[in-house]
Amino acid sequence: MNTTPTPHLHWGAEALWDELMPLLPGISVEVLARVDSTNTRLLERARAMGGDPEAPVTRPGELEGQLRSERTPHGRRQADVWPCLLVAEDQTRGRGRLGRDWVSSMGASLTFSLSLPLAPTQWGGLSLAVGLALAEALDPLTEGSLPRIVLKWPNDLWLADGPGRGRKLGGILIETVSVGQRRMCVVGVGLNVLPQPASANRATEGLAHGYACLQELDPHVTAPQALARVAKALVQALRRFEAQGFAPLLPAYTRRDLLLGQPVAASAPAPLQGVADGVDELGALRVRVANPGTDGAEVQRVLSGEVSVRLTGA
Repeated sequence: MNTTPTPHLHWGAEALWDELMPLLPGISVEVLARVDSTNTRLLERARAMGGDPEAPVTRPGELEGQLRSERTPHGRRQADVWPCLLVAEDQTRGRGRLGRDWVSSMGASLTFSLSLPLAPTQWGGLSLAVGLALAEALDPLTEGSLPRIVLKWPNDLWLADGPGRGRKLGGILIETVSVGQRRMCVVGVGLNVLPQPASANRATEGLAHGYACLQELDPHVTAPQALARVAKALVQALRRFEAQGFAPLLPAYTRRDLLLGQPVAASAPAPLQGVADGVDELGALRVRVANPGTDGAEVQRVLSGEVSVRLTGA
């Protein structure tokens, strides 16, 4: 039996810290060999620092109306809301959208979460802004070039195989929790780096489209290299979103919109079928639905966090 321990990857945590510290003062960069979920770990830490282990976890767009006004048992401390970049080499109980599992293995996937205090004017479109930042960092475009990494509303990155077609490359899970008068935002990211059997990742079960990996774009890329490419871009995107919202990103998102012009089916409070007509300035999916008995159509808005969307016929 081979008892040789698996060597740990070199993540360059100190270099990442040097790069991120000017953008997020007080940030820590941590790498764990094995963890249940990076999002869960950071949410638990935020709750403990806020003095309320039962503080509700919410998704952007589902925030309660008022932040809690209670002080922590120790009063307000700057350290309560210091940001953290937490990386997992092995993630055993990672969580995706709608309760799906996302399991990572050392080197085959990049899984990390970034926690930071965030106070945008409105939260709509945050997952789209995050996905766009990741895509542009991993797949920069030149004038006239077509994107390889495209965005499937509201939380997924895909590798394009043609108009309206592709395979899942990664996903995003954003959760928030109040800490005193501030709100901590935890952005979780999972990206396939190496090819792997579908059975190796429960998140791919039932995914008829298949899955992709970053080595299809760059045969030599590693998980630490991918993190080095996206970390600064993600922080910058979150700061811009906090100041400006999603609206200025709409043209760039449209260029990578996998669903644009495609027939889609959405399971919302009422089932919905139509043609995707892009997204609006608040990040809502626009679906053009035919009016029975008329030649016209109406556009209905589908909000993040309330629906799942599938390509019709896929």
